[in-house]
Amino acid sequence: MKKSLTILSLAILFFQLVAAAPPQLFNTSLTVTVRDELGNTVEGASIKLFESEENYNQEKNAVAEGATDAKGVFRFKKLKPIAYFVLVKKGDKDNTGGGEKIGKLEDGKFNKVTIVIQ
Repeated sequence: MKKSLTILSLAILFFQLVAAAPPQLFNTSLTVTVRDELGNTVEGASIKLFESEENYNQEKNAVAEGATDAKGVFRFKKLKPIAYFVLVKKGDKDNTGGGEKIGKLEDGKFNKVTIVIQ
């Protein structure tokens, strides 16, 4: 009886600890899909993320950057759950002048955004 009570107490304590601090299973990420004005995906577009509008306007101090794959997609991993300014360019096309700031990313989630360049 005493042994059963001890095991039960330990089990309750374990479940209370697990419930109190659930582990974060996923890092905050952002998947960017780039499309042109016709809705086609754009391969090889450069993408830069900025934390401030000033850095975005001056195109300096990007916190992360990459280029889209054959499907027009690039995934940024291990980001802070904040709003970012996004600059996308390919040749003479870019996204300046429309929707360059994205909403705050959800912490521990796979966030997605589509950016149109023209």
